Amino acid sequence: MTLNANRLTESPCPVEEREQLGIVITGGSRGLGYALAREFLLGGDRVVICGRDNERVEQAVGALRSEVGGCEVYGTGFDVRDSEALGRFRSFVVTRLGRIDRWINNAGTAGFRKGPLWEIEPDDMMETISTNLYGSMLMCRLAVDIMGRQPFEDRSRYHIFNMGFSPFGARFSRSGIPHKASKLGVAALSGFLAAELGEHEFRGIGVHELSPGLVKTDLLTRDTSGETAAFLDLVAEEPGKVARVLAGKIRAVHGRESRIRYLPLPAMGARIVLKLAGHRAGGLFADLRESVERFRKGKGSAKG
Repeated sequence: MTLNANRLTESPCPVEEREQLGIVITGGSRGLGYALAREFLLGGDRVVICGRDNERVEQAVGALRSEVGGCEVYGTGFDVRDSEALGRFRSFVVTRLGRIDRWINNAGTAGFRKGPLWEIEPDDMMETISTNLYGSMLMCRLAVDIMGRQPFEDRSRYHIFNMGFSPFGARFSRSGIPHKASKLGVAALSGFLAAELGEHEFRGIGVHELSPGLVKTDLLTRDTSGETAAFLDLVAEEPGKVARVLAGKIRAVHGRESRIRYLPLPAMGARIVLKLAGHRAGGLFADLRESVERFRKGKGSAKG
């Protein structure tokens, strides 16, 4: 069976003359997922988002339609781990978009507890691992099932994006073992899936790793100390800024396998160093200014 690749409706958004893409974003009701949806809609693409909380998804869809008037966005409550609801979600996506050009597996969790393994509850471990790894695996299966039925030439026409960890990212992360291990597993999933698609001659589908870096979201700062939260707030980027960069790279992606980063690793490291240096310099300047003010008001003294 071949799905109808024609658009269901035309988006009235003012955009440059280029092909509109059909895009699915899991975990799209807030954070980076929401920011990505907004960027794609601003570019004239057509988007489906999902999230576990149906009410939050409806609010997100309403907000997106208000921010990007007249554009085509749909949302539904869906848990990426729910295999029994796959058929309903598949029907929702295909009915609204017709053709899926980009599938972004953004849904994930860092867990409720960021401590050593022996302090993390079993239910918290399972929540993290099942959402990040099993959820991504299930969504990849669904995306391949849909994209594999769509027309394509002898090149990668449709693309799946996962958000795993590189070994460097896992070492740098201050999250718990369930999060780091599951995210390393997601990166392995991307590589193995790309290889299997090639072996079975699914030439129309590419699989890519998406690395947004540190993004200011609730998941990043959950269960962190005040000192850690302050550090993350200093070095992390706003979701909208990251989304503006990644959206363009996601639209322009080609090939069957790649890693797409918000910033190259050297640039990311340099940015963090500069931020920290600027923060320390600012602190020294503030201390000096306070000392001068105290002396001027007679609260300090000079002895010679």
